[in-house]
Amino acid sequence: MDIEKLLKHLGSERVVSVALELTREYLDKLRSRGEIPVKIMNFCGTHEWTAVRFGVRSLLPEGVELVAGPGCPVCVTPGVVIEQAVKLALDGVRVYTFGDAFKAPTTSPKPPRSLAEARAQGADVRVVYSFLDAIQDVKKDSRESVFLGIGFETTAPSYAIPLHKLKVPLNLKLLSALRLTPPIMRYTVKLYRERGLLPIRGVIAPGHVSTVIGVSVWEFLPKEFGIATAISGFDGVDLLISIAEIVRMIAEESPGLYNEYRRVVRWEGNPQAKTYINEVFEEVDSAWRGIGYVSRSGLKLREKFREFDAYEQYGLRPPGPERYVLTTAAGSPDLPPACRCGEVVLGIAKPTQCPMFMTVCTPGNPYGPCMVSQEGTCYIWYKYGGARIELLGRMSREMSLQRDV
Repeated sequence: MDIEKLLKHLGSERVVSVALELTREYLDKLRSRGEIPVKIMNFCGTHEWTAVRFGVRSLLPEGVELVAGPGCPVCVTPGVVIEQAVKLALDGVRVYTFGDAFKAPTTSPKPPRSLAEARAQGADVRVVYSFLDAIQDVKKDSRESVFLGIGFETTAPSYAIPLHKLKVPLNLKLLSALRLTPPIMRYTVKLYRERGLLPIRGVIAPGHVSTVIGVSVWEFLPKEFGIATAISGFDGVDLLISIAEIVRMIAEESPGLYNEYRRVVRWEGNPQAKTYINEVFEEVDSAWRGIGYVSRSGLKLREKFREFDAYEQYGLRPPGPERYVLTTAAGSPDLPPACRCGEVVLGIAKPTQCPMFMTVCTPGNPYGPCMVSQEGTCYIWYKYGGARIELLGRMSREMSLQRDV
């Protein structure tokens, strides 16, 4: 049964009610088989924003555990890369960055710990909305400049297209921290199994990323791991429909791949965008901050674009595997002491389980990277009261159970 087709003619309030009712019915089947709780991971940081901002967790029936995933590009950018950008800025190179990377902290305890602090010390660090903005700005002079390129497949075309079309001035280099989402999802599933954690039984795949890479790339989740998967839009209603579909697939023991966001996402994605990415970049093994060193999970400029590669032009070295050991999300050398961002990003810990959360770590003074970006789980929970919403949801479910008794 296609739940979305069932619900499409209903008003949004009725959709929410029916989706939750169906979720409860499927959970009852799982409960009778002793398969509760069901852990579902919403990969994307924007999905986590929706879940917290609109109180989705407070609506979900007992038996569904919705956890965040590694869908925040700033959170997973290695501290070493931030340090390299800071050093370049202090050495007189003009550095461009996005606003959510501006305050991303390095691992070093010594200031400047971010590009924001470097600018406060006189470095020329400029916050822009896009790579194209930097291209336009850098044309005003011949000064050496570097763009700190952070992002997933969604932003990769914005770098690849102007480079491919030879629109980038030679005085602008790219310091690539671009990462790929399917490899880290595979890594995360394996990590859960190796640690003996409550398994991930459902995944809400990233909607924006999937507009580029398509639906088909997520087939490995149901086929290889038996994980029910839904590509979701970003309304609260989208999430609830996707969760209902995932729980249905689990209850019916038929894990598959469901495209709830088909108004935007196609099976093949955006072939032209993928072509540009593949012609400009190559896949390489890459570090993920607080998580590990993941095979073929990053993008590096190909040899023909070497003159734009900041690593090559400034003799820099991307972080290697020596600092990243498999399944060491806790106590990572790439995170400040006691920071649990690695576990938060992987859905192993909640922000409230980190001793730094809302004490020494706030958006105004981020101790770890999860408190920097608007896609960071800690930032979202701090900003929109994730801990309070979770508590209210638990209290509501307990009261409901008492009434039933």
